[in-house]
Amino acid sequence: MNSPADSASDDPQLELNKAIDATAKAFMVAHVSDDDGQLAQALVLNAGRIAWRLREKGLEQDTKTSISDVVTNADHAAERFIATVLEGIRAEDGIVGEEGARTNSTSGRNWVIDPVDGTYNFASGSDYWCSALALVRGAADDPDEIITAAVHRPAMGYTWFSGAGLHTTRDGDELAAINNRSLGTACVGTYLHPTCMADEATRSAWHAVLSKAATLRMFGAGSVDLASVADGTLHAWMQHSVPAWDWLPGKALVEGAGGTTATQVAGGVRWHIAGNEQTVAEIVEILKGTNND
Repeated sequence: MNSPADSASDDPQLELNKAIDATAKAFMVAHVSDDDGQLAQALVLNAGRIAWRLREKGLEQDTKTSISDVVTNADHAAERFIATVLEGIRAEDGIVGEEGARTNSTSGRNWVIDPVDGTYNFASGSDYWCSALALVRGAADDPDEIITAAVHRPAMGYTWFSGAGLHTTRDGDELAAINNRSLGTACVGTYLHPTCMADEATRSAWHAVLSKAATLRMFGAGSVDLASVADGTLHAWMQHSVPAWDWLPGKALVEGAGGTTATQVAGGVRWHIAGNEQTVAEIVEILKGTNND
């Protein structure tokens, strides 16, 4: 008969948690003196590596709100790693993680975590996913300031970074300033879930904007999309009902590259928009117009 200790050692989840906690402890020793920006970049880099390695070993997968809204053991492991580190060396700060990590803030600051953004892509073997986080002052869903933000895309090896008063970088190099252009000459990143296409008001608002763009892309990882707006790969981005962990890291990157962001209610939902000032203004005006139709 197996002893309780033997049974525990045969529990794959328990063993994974132990491995993640050991990795987090080693990370804390190496990074305890990091400033917020250095810490943010190191956290997303290592979270992405953890997720990548777990995918190579084979994922355990479940669904959340729909068949395409998936979560894996890699999402949970990467979030556990980040949360464990922050609880150890930023104990006064709060944590808001997509997969449920929560601690209250006593400093007025909160770390907003998306351990794997684009999980459907990730679980399907695509390289279009990332790890992302933002440190904010104030409430996570309506912060007073984004102090720092980082996004790491493991497949490309890119880490984008920005923050209050900083110019956005990719792998340490400052990005060129985002230039103005019209919506009619812009490539717009977007996403509209198939279930939303059945809602006439939402679909009509979305179509009113995107039908006027030069072209569009739907890749399914908002923080990679927004980082791509920051570095000029895309010219603008638009999606509705975006949670804080999908919005704040990329918002900081776009603004730090000289772009702008906005929100606008239309079609019964709140749209989040990012890009160059001219294109964003055009999108906002089109959405406002749909409210009068």
